Amino acid sequence: MKTQEKLFTDIKKQLESLEFGSEYRNTGGIVKVSDGIVEISGLSEAMMGEVLDFGNKTYGMVVNITKDEVGAVILGDYLGLSEGDEVRTTGKIISVKASYNLLGRVINPLMSPIDGGGLIEKSKNDKDMPIEKVAPGIIERQSVKTPLQTGIKAIDSMIPVGRGQRELIIGDRSTGKTAVAVDTIINQAKLNKDKNAKKVISIYVAIGQKQSKIVQVVDKLNEYGAMEDTIIVCANSSDSVALQYLAPYAGCAVGEYFMEKGEDVLIVYDDLTKHAWAYRQISLTLRRPSGREAYPGDIFYLHSRLLERACRLSEKLGGGSLTALPIIETQAQDISAYIPTNVISITDGQIYLEPDLFYQGVRPAVNIGLSVSRVGGAAQIKAMKQVAGKLRLDLAQYNELSAFAQFGSDMDDISKSKIERGKRLIEILKQPQYSPVDIPSQILQIWAVTRGYLDGVVVEECPNKTVEFVDSIKAKIERVGDTLRSKEGITDDLEKKLVVFADKYFKKS
Repeated sequence: MKTQEKLFTDIKKQLESLEFGSEYRNTGGIVKVSDGIVEISGLSEAMMGEVLDFGNKTYGMVVNITKDEVGAVILGDYLGLSEGDEVRTTGKIISVKASYNLLGRVINPLMSPIDGGGLIEKSKNDKDMPIEKVAPGIIERQSVKTPLQTGIKAIDSMIPVGRGQRELIIGDRSTGKTAVAVDTIINQAKLNKDKNAKKVISIYVAIGQKQSKIVQVVDKLNEYGAMEDTIIVCANSSDSVALQYLAPYAGCAVGEYFMEKGEDVLIVYDDLTKHAWAYRQISLTLRRPSGREAYPGDIFYLHSRLLERACRLSEKLGGGSLTALPIIETQAQDISAYIPTNVISITDGQIYLEPDLFYQGVRPAVNIGLSVSRVGGAAQIKAMKQVAGKLRLDLAQYNELSAFAQFGSDMDDISKSKIERGKRLIEILKQPQYSPVDIPSQILQIWAVTRGYLDGVVVEECPNKTVEFVDSIKAKIERVGDTLRSKEGITDDLEKKLVVFADKYFKKS
């Protein structure tokens, strides 16, 4: 009897100690799975960009919401999913974990390392950065006025890029678009070695590229010592369209992490044409209405909300910057196609690489007439502005006159001299890949040609002659590089010294 009483007492105590609660879950079921894209019914509270849990450590992201169904892309392997599987909302908008430990690594859009270098170490400064974010407003920004030097003479002199700018690189396949971007990254690493200069962190986002091409880029960056200040976000051609779609946003989120820390960041999107293709594939699979060239109606918003995030923050917010170099591939030089015109209208200018120039041996094949920087001289130091104006004018005159010269018509001596000057200008603007030139050297080379000192030199010898001239002048005129970089630019006193030295140098030769 006592045993029964004790048993009842124990049961009573246990019942009294029980806590009853409820757990609310918003669940649904998979209706259709196709090529990494799923359609789900029942998720009445799903949000755009929300992470969905499919179980077995499989996750997805909401990209489409209709009255009856939710469309999502799978982040990872989707082959284990089937119709009828349960799906849960998580209440979390997709984000990536950013930190300084990402520097020097090759990662996928989910921040997992794919370079064989082991796991990325956690740190106290790790921060979850949302991949979709409203761009800073005009009050939070400041004007773009600090140069981001590419080391490419044709660009730094006539199509300058400023920190916080969005400058499009556009051209046909195999015209050197990636080469321009990689050279710019290498030049940042070169400039970062100057202790007095503000460091630039580079992010290269590869979208839908062959794995062999990405390996080549990594090898070159390692060879020139640029990888330690660079992060490569990679969604190659064999990855799912979901990862290709996420890649530029993930790279931008990482860039914003450093920008908010007051750092200057350069981000290259290579390329947004393949990004648009990935988004079109997702949209058509989700049965969205197709418009021009089968792209969905919001294709403009796809790239505008990405590129608008590039800016220079106000000093109150740390003064960091995010400079974007998106790449677009054209077909048969058609820059008036749908995606090219969309991105041209979003960016602050474009560097147009022309196949005809490329095949003529002009490298980089920059078409000065169709290229423009809407920031312009605001992103140049004074000395460069002083020589670049004459350079652009001389090239414009050459391009106009050379069209008449090819018909073999008789020309006056002035026109002939302008054509000869133009040939020498084009020759010194040619530049081998992976060979960035510092700004003082660029200024001195352009100064020598535009002042007519190379008019008597054989065209093919002009590049070597200008390099020898710059090396000699740096050795003879003390601190000429620092003077050219200063706010004074080419002063009357410096101009006189340059003229005296150049007169003697070119008379001897």
